[in-house]
Amino acid sequence: MDIKDPSTPAATATRREFIKKASTAAAVAATANLFRTPVYGQNQAPSPGRVIGANDRIAVAYIGVGNQGMTHLRLQKQFASDNNIVQAAVCDISKHRVAEAAATAGADCQAFDDHRKLLERKDIDAVTVATVDHWHAQCVIDTVSAGKHVYAEKPLTRYLGEAYAVADAVKNSGKVLQVGSQICSDGRWAKAAELIKAGKAGILALAQDSYMRNNPKGEWNYDIQTWATADDVNWSVWQGSVHNRADFNPDTYFRWRKYYPYSAGLLGDLVPHRLHPLMLATGNPEFPVRVVAIGDNPIHTDRNTPGTPERDSPEQIELIAEFPSGLHILVTTSSINQVGLPSVIRGHKATLYLGGDSVELKPEKDFSEEIDPEDFEHLQPAGEKIEEMEKNWFQCIRSGATPLGNIDLALRVQTVISLAEMSQRLNIVCLYDEKTRKITDGGGREVPAITYGTLPLS
Repeated sequence: MDIKDPSTPAATATRREFIKKASTAAAVAATANLFRTPVYGQNQAPSPGRVIGANDRIAVAYIGVGNQGMTHLRLQKQFASDNNIVQAAVCDISKHRVAEAAATAGADCQAFDDHRKLLERKDIDAVTVATVDHWHAQCVIDTVSAGKHVYAEKPLTRYLGEAYAVADAVKNSGKVLQVGSQICSDGRWAKAAELIKAGKAGILALAQDSYMRNNPKGEWNYDIQTWATADDVNWSVWQGSVHNRADFNPDTYFRWRKYYPYSAGLLGDLVPHRLHPLMLATGNPEFPVRVVAIGDNPIHTDRNTPGTPERDSPEQIELIAEFPSGLHILVTTSSINQVGLPSVIRGHKATLYLGGDSVELKPEKDFSEEIDPEDFEHLQPAGEKIEEMEKNWFQCIRSGATPLGNIDLALRVQTVISLAEMSQRLNIVCLYDEKTRKITDGGGREVPAITYGTLPLS
């Protein structure tokens, strides 16, 4: 695919051509050893890193300091005293961004353009990774292999095979991984998990939630900054494992969430914020056994932003995931309508309504003698606060406790997301066997998980 100038009609037509030509037969041509990805570049155990005591100051570094990376850097600086941390280093492939980040962190912060060089510093204890999605896996694996704890932005990885490689690396390292779906820190989900574990809802049947936006000019069409040039950005490194490599263009650099080679779109950006807490609230997150997703682009909002190609990924998506226990989870997400579904978890004995800072337990009529209605209000922490998720990460680094966005939860969430992307893009139902890690369609035919180079837009 040639996207040297993505603002031209020819480039837009080329994208559409590839989408139309991407048949299911082409889609399933994946590598044979997808789930056998080596965890470490060499046959060596990960570095043990420094043992951190309860009162020790944690030295933190930052890989990827775009918009979200700078949000982490600024918040961690604001709460540095509370969390007893020091900001030691920053890394980015943009000269402008890394200079801005180093200046924001302070005089003692060292700047890098190669994350591997940053990880060689023995005094760094923990790393916040906020790169583009297709760099998450490599940066997390390299970080824990260097003996450092990691806070990784969601989604866990771009593709499913990478998620298993990350899980292996994290577990082998013994380091704390926190995946940044910050709503998991909201007190409602912990209360829901407590009630569900106590049997108050009975056997879970259906959970629902949504993440809805409405952007008339097209979601993620961020302003293109004049400093972003081929001289400023190390474009070859930025593209990483992407198969459809192209010459530098600022539209892709700033608006990468629109394009499949770099992102799963709404499924990768918004859906994790709903799947993580819903699955956390069950008290026993499972791998899915069946996932289906549908999505489309009915409004074509990108036409309202001059000079940008239309997105590869849908403007709206609905996914349903079925789990071995019988639970179904429904998540809807949109960039063309803001009206969402209420946060609800239904069991056969009672239903949990999660709104604001409260949880209401409402028994089913036939179980009203067994289950009492209950209201829990002013649950804390309240809301989607990144600083609370970061605080939980630092606490777990010191205590050895399991973080809210832990690797077991994140791997299961990523499995749902990856299967949903396959379902939507290949127009199939995806059935999953967690023991063999095989994916089959509704007819029983095995379908290899998509990865870099599997589809024309990858």
